[in-house]
Amino acid sequence: MLVKRKDAQKEKGYYMKPETKSFQLDIGGKTVTIETGKYAQSTNGSVTVRCGDTMLFVHCVVSKEPRVGIDFFPLLIDYEERMSAIGRIPGGYNRSEGKSSDKAILVSRLIDRPIRPLFPKGYRNDIQIVAQLFSYDQENQPDTLAMLGASCALMLSGAPFEGPIGAVRVSRDADGNFIANPTHKQAHDSDLDIVVAGTHDSVIMVEAGCKFVTEDDIMNAVEFAQGEIRKQCDAQVEFAKQCGVTKEEFTNPYDTSRIAQIIEETAHDMIFDAYHNFDREYRQNKLEEAKKLVKEKIDALPEDDYIKQIIEETGIDFVAEEFKAAEKHIMRAMILDEGVRADGRKPTEVRPIWCEVGVIPRAHGSAVFTRGQTQILSVATLAGPSMKQELDGVDPQTEKTYMHKYIFPGFSVGEVKPLRGPGRREVGHGNLAERANIPALPSQEEFGYTIRVTSDVLESNGSTSMGSTCGSSMALMNAGVPVKCMIGGVAMGMIKEDGYEPVVLTDIQGIEDFLGDMDFKVTGNDTGITALQMDMKAKGIPNETLRRALFQAKEGRLHILGKMREVITEPAKELSPFAPSITTITIPTEDIGTVIGPGGKQIREIIDASGAEIDIQDSGVVTITSNDQEGAKIAIKMIKDITFKPEVGMVIKGKVVRIIPIGAFVELGGGKDGMIHISQVCNERIETIEPHLNIGDEVIVKVIKIDEKGRVNLTLKGVTEEDKANCIN
Repeated sequence: MLVKRKDAQKEKGYYMKPETKSFQLDIGGKTVTIETGKYAQSTNGSVTVRCGDTMLFVHCVVSKEPRVGIDFFPLLIDYEERMSAIGRIPGGYNRSEGKSSDKAILVSRLIDRPIRPLFPKGYRNDIQIVAQLFSYDQENQPDTLAMLGASCALMLSGAPFEGPIGAVRVSRDADGNFIANPTHKQAHDSDLDIVVAGTHDSVIMVEAGCKFVTEDDIMNAVEFAQGEIRKQCDAQVEFAKQCGVTKEEFTNPYDTSRIAQIIEETAHDMIFDAYHNFDREYRQNKLEEAKKLVKEKIDALPEDDYIKQIIEETGIDFVAEEFKAAEKHIMRAMILDEGVRADGRKPTEVRPIWCEVGVIPRAHGSAVFTRGQTQILSVATLAGPSMKQELDGVDPQTEKTYMHKYIFPGFSVGEVKPLRGPGRREVGHGNLAERANIPALPSQEEFGYTIRVTSDVLESNGSTSMGSTCGSSMALMNAGVPVKCMIGGVAMGMIKEDGYEPVVLTDIQGIEDFLGDMDFKVTGNDTGITALQMDMKAKGIPNETLRRALFQAKEGRLHILGKMREVITEPAKELSPFAPSITTITIPTEDIGTVIGPGGKQIREIIDASGAEIDIQDSGVVTITSNDQEGAKIAIKMIKDITFKPEVGMVIKGKVVRIIPIGAFVELGGGKDGMIHISQVCNERIETIEPHLNIGDEVIVKVIKIDEKGRVNLTLKGVTEEDKANCIN
């Protein structure tokens, strides 16, 4: 373990300036510095990671003893953003960061996913990693730096971590050259934004958002990333040696081989039968019966038997662990030896699919996507620009006009569970489905609505995030959103055993995710990928297997898109009658203040009179959102009246408001008027106005002169039928 302070210093009651150690890495032409020994010396491992002016503190604490009574590895990852990192005070009443933002949760998941598989079976000591972002230059993105820092802190902690890992974000420039750890702008401008994490020899995690890139593009980016990852891993191994770290040797202290033997003798045939029936309910009932028999066998053992003693001593259900291992062995053997999956499918086969759209009467758009025993209801809602989501975080992105919410209630898996806010898993799944559909959305200039889609999981047996991706795409089309294309998604799995070629599974169900080695989700249209997410339970995946999974996923995605197109093939021609209408007009930028008025008085009057929602951009673009056309017309007229400026040659419809002996005054709008001289009323000479014009008459006039005092002279003469057709109302 790393020695942090000398005993002599402690005895004197003060600490000398600590000795620090550091190393540097070049990632994408930028220097990353990692230092330890100065801060947070009560931790098991702590590092400072800096690139440019982005700086994080990453700390790791390992409990001395295993946690009692649990059957899982208690790893806790927390990524925290400090608003002071960008020199801001948080919004909200308390002026406090409060709960983690969705972005912080997603980064916590990014750190967790490649680290969790790299601990030995049976290790149950609590480990917490805290990554704190204290300075952010808004160029050098902190997420992959936090992942690198977490691996370094673990290496220094002495925990039995089977790492290190490296992590790198990859984009590419306009010439197609890959960029390691790009800036926000470089990633935003690129058609590829992918995070790859792995060990020295293999990839463990991939997360990407893309703009219709090919499978070959993804593989080339992954292979590029692996070169950067190897450099990071080598540097961490050398750094741990320099720091004198001794890694804990872990051996599972509990021998459960006799439990496995009892399960083999008592329940093997029943488990085998359960998995070869291909009916989910039959399998579940048969497995419960088998577990009951095994439990009875264990209960009949003498009280001083070793098995009973370790179960009582630890509170761990070793029987459930070994039963799961027996299931895993039989399910995997079926696939590897027989080419048959737990529901009877072949490795490349997709479960039966049915879909429908327009199922919710008052919703702006809705769809149900059902694949096997996974069913998603997606509902799209349209609103005006003012309903965009404002993001109070450290990233340059400050708002969102497309939002996707994923909801996973207990009843979807037949469980009683209170309905609460989204957990980390729900945030991650929702973000993946959101990211998948964004490249297909129209720009705000093309379609000015704020869009929110909710995906409720009605039934779950694996791959609900991909069901949500498909359901969202159909709901958007049903709502009349002019998307560029339909987006589908499929989840891939893998079974990998020594002596066998890895088998890639298309459209995995829950048990294949639970007992398999990979969860690999890929979304896109017919030609390109829009998002992907890969997590490994095994300690990495060969590149050739990853390539095969990508191309097998394309075949599955095309099949799913074909089923979706049996229900809807293009966006609805018209929006729902319950959706608000949006009208866009442009006003001169110098008139923005006039429309808003002192303290917003004028704009409030327009809103009160019309009932419309009004958004004015700095460019002078005014977006009017209304639930009825009449309200929109009122708002448009009021704004046009306020900003109206007559010009020579303009043809305008107005109302006669006053008559004098030499002419008539016509109200042109916005409190402005002009005068028709008696000589401009008719082609022939007239003596009086009244027979030809009366107060209240609507007339179409042309502006012929505006004098130096701004007075407007009008005429009725020479106004053609074409002028009348194109006049300003």
